[in-house]
Amino acid sequence: GRKPLIIKGCRQCGKTFSVLEFARKNYKHTVYLNFFENPDYASVFSGSLEIDNIVMMLSALLGKDAVFEPGQTILILDEIQDCPEARTALKFFRIDGRYDVIGTGSLLGVKGYGKEPRSVPVGSETVLEMYPLDFEEFLWAKGYKQEQIDALYKHMLELKPFSETEMRVMLENFNEYMIIGGMPAIVNSFVTKKNYSGTLKMQKQILLDYEEDITKYATGLDQGKILNIYRKIPVFLGCENKKFQISKVARNARNRDYIGTVDWLSNAGIVNICHCMDIPCLPLKGNYNPDNYKLYFSDTGLLVGSLDEEVQDDLRANKNFNTYKGALYENIVADMLVKSGYDLYFFRNEKSTIEMDFFVRDKDSLIPVEVKANDNSTPSLNKLINSEKYPDIKYGIKLNRGNIGFNGKFYTFPYFVTFLLKKWLKEKN
Repeated sequence: GRKPLIIKGCRQCGKTFSVLEFARKNYKHTVYLNFFENPDYASVFSGSLEIDNIVMMLSALLGKDAVFEPGQTILILDEIQDCPEARTALKFFRIDGRYDVIGTGSLLGVKGYGKEPRSVPVGSETVLEMYPLDFEEFLWAKGYKQEQIDALYKHMLELKPFSETEMRVMLENFNEYMIIGGMPAIVNSFVTKKNYSGTLKMQKQILLDYEEDITKYATGLDQGKILNIYRKIPVFLGCENKKFQISKVARNARNRDYIGTVDWLSNAGIVNICHCMDIPCLPLKGNYNPDNYKLYFSDTGLLVGSLDEEVQDDLRANKNFNTYKGALYENIVADMLVKSGYDLYFFRNEKSTIEMDFFVRDKDSLIPVEVKANDNSTPSLNKLINSEKYPDIKYGIKLNRGNIGFNGKFYTFPYFVTFLLKKWLKEKN
């Protein structure tokens, strides 16, 4: 129905570039407004939202940069969260139908932002979430073609182990992806220079930009509390159980004093929340404890960027990814699952005799997913599969640096095919 499109996602994930490139290829005229860089543009939407009025004001304001030709012009409203009236106007653009519209936003929907549209145009917009590059897109950036991606998937379908050369090459690609993450500018720098030069500085700058966003935009919540949580994420991921505990964020911190703070970081696209299931059974969404969770960075490169210099050197020089108690592997698997469309859940029983990193599902069963930094034994995975207490679990998946295999109980896959997991679960039978 040619509804206006909203692209939301964390800062620096490539929203503006993608939208402008799309506009360049598909439209004769592009009218571009950035409300963050030019707050004065908001005045166009402060009065009547009748489309002819908006077009007239934009033409006067932008001159030759605002050509409105029905069916040939796209209007791009960048950082639309800074002009809520423009979001309200999307309904009128849909009804009018002469011009296509795309809005982008880094902080759409975050609580405490302080700027809300008079009326969210429900039914008049399509909302898409954009993430930093996943591993498949990283491979594209390095020049890999679709037939090479298809070959990876064929190995999964046929449960055919990779050759020694295939494993070595793909694990090296995956090592690079773990270190630099998926922020497009950082990936572009790495691919262009063919080395890590400057990537750490770029990661640290994005981390600082996120802190600035918290300070600037979290107006309705305690900015200090959000910053406390944000800065403590690497600390908790470095612990053995990786559970995030508000009581350890600051002295005398209590859950009721931090309501909404974690959600703010999640809605801003900065973190991924992984909830603890009460019992490992279906349905997933109705079966978890909202106060028991882990927090992962939405981009593993930013987790790497938050670590100290000694760890940085160890990663880049020695490829020692087992450092930090397996947190890098857990973080990147969480990231890849979210980008595949999964919500995140884990399980730990009261006695901590069973611990499982993640759960996914196919059409009729619950599937535990264990992330192993090495090829150790998997007692928790075996217990979940063998126990009659968990009838929804029929088999499991182990992700590690090893090759493809199946022992009758669980499938083993190398980390680098995690992005294909959802497709495999739908088509393996």
